[in-house]
Amino acid sequence: MARKNTTRKMSKSAARAEGAIRTKRALANGKNAAAKPAAEKRLSAISAAAKVLADAGKPMRAKDMIEAASAKGLWSSPKGKTPEATLYAAIIREIAAKGKAARFSKVERGLFAATGVA
Repeated sequence: MARKNTTRKMSKSAARAEGAIRTKRALANGKNAAAKPAAEKRLSAISAAAKVLADAGKPMRAKDMIEAASAKGLWSSPKGKTPEATLYAAIIREIAAKGKAARFSKVERGLFAATGVA
């Protein structure tokens, strides 16, 4: 019986190593010489909110931060229904995880201020 043409399964690390070898060969052969320059990286919602809060200098609600970030062109929602709820949760997670080193502080329910920590 003839053996079917099957591909050998690789571990993830072996696949990464093989991909790295192919990339090195391609670069050595002069391929990809005219690579595009890296595009400017977009800000995340939480980074845009930190920038908006720092510029405002006063405490703001998540909804106001989303509106200000969109108005300034720092961030736009990828068609999400409740970006303010997502931002609120992200800010709460950062405060819980980083404590005093967080970029935000909770002033009162739903109201956040910039801490000045970058």
